[in-house]
Amino acid sequence: MINLVTSLINFKKNPLSKREKDILRLVEKGLTTKKVAGQLFLSEGTVRNYMSTILDKLHAANRITAIQIAKKHDWI
Repeated sequence: MINLVTSLINFKKNPLSKREKDILRLVEKGLTTKKVAGQLFLSEGTVRNYMSTILDKLHAANRITAIQIAKKHDWI
């Protein structure tokens, strides 16, 4: 129970780094992994790793859900 309460309290703070927010904003605009990588001068693998981390942090099953959660909390 304590872990759940702690988790909920921490979830109210923005768990995303600046780079993760940048990536999520570009994904929200409809950019592919390849285009996000090109715009941010990253490899596609790095973008996929960031997206995996974002999904884990937001407990989201997919990109759309991650965007919805981030927008709901005004994180992006």
